[in-house]
Amino acid sequence: MTIRSAKVIVCSPGRNFVTLKIETDAGIYGIGDATLNGREKAVVAYLEEHVIPTLIGRDARSIEDIWQFLYRGAYWRRGPVTMRAIAAVDVALWDIKGKALGTPLYDLLGGRSRDRIMVYGHANGSTIEETVAAVGRYVDAGYQAVRAQCGVPGVKLAYGVGRGDLYYEPADSQLPTETSWSTARYLGFIPKLFDRLREVHGFDVHLLHDGHHRMTPLEAAQLGRSLEPHRLFWLEDVTPAENQEAFRLIRQHTVTPLAVGEIFNTIWDAKDLIQHQLIDYIRMTVVGSGGITHLRRVADFAALWGVRTGAHGATDLSPVTMGAALHFDSWVPNFGIQEYMRHSPETDAVFPHAYGFERGFMTPGEAPGHGVDIDEALAANYPYRPMQLPVARLEDGTMWNW
Repeated sequence: MTIRSAKVIVCSPGRNFVTLKIETDAGIYGIGDATLNGREKAVVAYLEEHVIPTLIGRDARSIEDIWQFLYRGAYWRRGPVTMRAIAAVDVALWDIKGKALGTPLYDLLGGRSRDRIMVYGHANGSTIEETVAAVGRYVDAGYQAVRAQCGVPGVKLAYGVGRGDLYYEPADSQLPTETSWSTARYLGFIPKLFDRLREVHGFDVHLLHDGHHRMTPLEAAQLGRSLEPHRLFWLEDVTPAENQEAFRLIRQHTVTPLAVGEIFNTIWDAKDLIQHQLIDYIRMTVVGSGGITHLRRVADFAALWGVRTGAHGATDLSPVTMGAALHFDSWVPNFGIQEYMRHSPETDAVFPHAYGFERGFMTPGEAPGHGVDIDEALAANYPYRPMQLPVARLEDGTMWNW
């Protein structure tokens, strides 16, 4: 079964998505997600200029060899652009193989390890009471786990506060929006949020929180310790993890579970964190880490050290990635939880899918492959719209981590 052609489809049904479609001489096609929020066209160029020409004529069944060709065969390796391009190819090929064999993707990985997949939603508000109410709406919808974010008094455009109850899209302008940040204000405020959340909602719901890489290791340790009485499911992305050793200091000072990894690209970004048990959950994604072929190696390595998966699932990952992730989640033995931010109705129409949600859990469906398609005619009605993510500065003007 030979790869006959491949093309990139860029559309914006509410936000931008990059989709790779690979077609074979057997009349079977597969699709993969290559979206990189705010830098979509960089991946488009990498695919069209450098990857697609090398795929034509190759055996579509040789997933492992093609992955190695695109990764090991490139002198300039790793990075978000390269790994998203590889992920798009990889997921499209797994999709093709599942369709050719008439079986869901999870069967190709070894079959299901669970019947359903626990997911968490993103609740937010400008004030504590707004966030408390938003968490309540998720609980009423059946969610077992909710990530809670809140505006911080005195902080302009705080991270995590969206423009609606169910949909959150931070990319908001053709040029980066400048936001402000004060860790001191944040550290003094967030424990009050969780005091109130536990007072209202009790301890039957799992609560999560995202620090979004904004703290120093010592500040992160301080927050982790202050939140220990609230028994968080996890505290996410508390400090930039380029220096994996930074998490050792955090671990020494708090027993609040730690999660990180949504911006990681390869196992090398997480190797020390995992093998030294400095984190509890690895949040690498199918699209961000080179596809299913590489992510399952990360998961197997993490299992050796008692680290569980908790894949990123924001709306800048298309339904293609969500479908592939749910098949991966169904199989992976050391599953922890899956993030689920709902896509807009426009996005769901462009990407018809087999996966479904019911009372806090999801299933991938039984369609062959990953079960997600693209309506190209409908996608053409939503042309690309340049949008970038915000940036953050401290109160004195210093550039900081958004």
